[in-house]
Amino acid sequence: MNDLWLSLPAFAQDLLILVALLLPAILTGAVLCAGFAPGPLVRAMIGRFRWVSLAFVLLIAVSVGMGTGLTSQERSLRTGLAAAADKFDIIVARPGSEITALLAAVYLQPSDIGLIGGEAYDRVATHPRAEIAAPLAFGDSFRGAPIVGTTEDFALYLADGALAEGRMWQDVPEALAGARSGLSVGDIVVPSHGHGAAADSEAHAGVEIVVTGLLPPSGSPWDTAILVPVEQVWETHGLVNGHAIGETHLGPPFDPESFPGTPAIVVHAADLASAYGLRQTFDNQDDTMAFFPGAVLTRLYAIMGDVRRAMSLMAVTTQALVAASILLGLFILSRLFRRQVALLRALGAPSRFILAVVWCFGAALILAGALIGLALGVAAAQVLSAIVAARTDVAMAAGIGWPELHLVAGFLSLVSLVALLPAWAVLRQPVAASLRG
Repeated sequence: MNDLWLSLPAFAQDLLILVALLLPAILTGAVLCAGFAPGPLVRAMIGRFRWVSLAFVLLIAVSVGMGTGLTSQERSLRTGLAAAADKFDIIVARPGSEITALLAAVYLQPSDIGLIGGEAYDRVATHPRAEIAAPLAFGDSFRGAPIVGTTEDFALYLADGALAEGRMWQDVPEALAGARSGLSVGDIVVPSHGHGAAADSEAHAGVEIVVTGLLPPSGSPWDTAILVPVEQVWETHGLVNGHAIGETHLGPPFDPESFPGTPAIVVHAADLASAYGLRQTFDNQDDTMAFFPGAVLTRLYAIMGDVRRAMSLMAVTTQALVAASILLGLFILSRLFRRQVALLRALGAPSRFILAVVWCFGAALILAGALIGLALGVAAAQVLSAIVAARTDVAMAAGIGWPELHLVAGFLSLVSLVALLPAWAVLRQPVAASLRG
């Protein structure tokens, strides 16, 4: 049986889990309503107690919306972070914190990390398995957008081989602008030294960079960046440009003796075997470490997993409290319409019909609240994703997935079973006493 389950596609497994979670509620409704038509009476009861019913629906909707919104947002964050790192096969940096190097190289977060020297860079760049070995140079910004020095090969690799507009840079004072940088071809960029409030706009007075092309959107922080030849960053800071005297070309090969250093090297390999070989070659060296961004993200996800479990526990606890509130509320509601129920019993209505009416009344409120809650969860996740994306520049697409559907399905079945208790309590009330009110 386990082998059969594992042989099913993921969609089929998720669908079967959803059906299994809904099955208790479906079977309960089928058994209670078999041979009866409680719908008209249930609609009349909802109309009679419309405001109380609406309050219950909103209570359930808020609970479901909180749970689904939190889990959806957490999943969209993980997906967005992974997609942003997709182009970065291997990061080579000075030995130290892999997380710090990852944040600097992939997510363009200002970081204070050591520089890789010319000899170490040359070993990486000339390795036969390295198709691209691009140095990165940070330190400047323009109106909040980071200016990153790199090579033409890496810039075109980020653009999937084709710019969205304009042409590639051909000289040191030229740049490519990210899709969300707010710049256009022909704009002039004057770099400020540093980032944010600490940026010094006067440090590089007189330096002007012309935007010659625009990169296509990638859904990563690089969409807000301004890419320039790495030589531009070095020269702007008074350093040698990585080439021997007399050489005028841009990009590799660089002269190890004239290489001023780089905080990170992005390495692209032809295949997975080459990538593993490169990481093994340059990791745990005296002057370099090498890592897969995906492996570091997995460790971050483990940390986030603790947060996720805490959020899930909070959502489950909230829903348990709501279930208890629903149970109490249904007991109260059953007392509001006990005269109507007693009249039905006095007219000879079967006990199962009475049970079906009261249960369907509660189940209708629960189902309406859950469906509205799903919509609220999507809206909440989209708002949260927009806020996080604005702060991190990582594109996120929040939506309802199987985990949220499973959560709601389990909630529906649990609360629908709980709704049997007030329905059963109605049947135990004396008819004569209920008719007297």
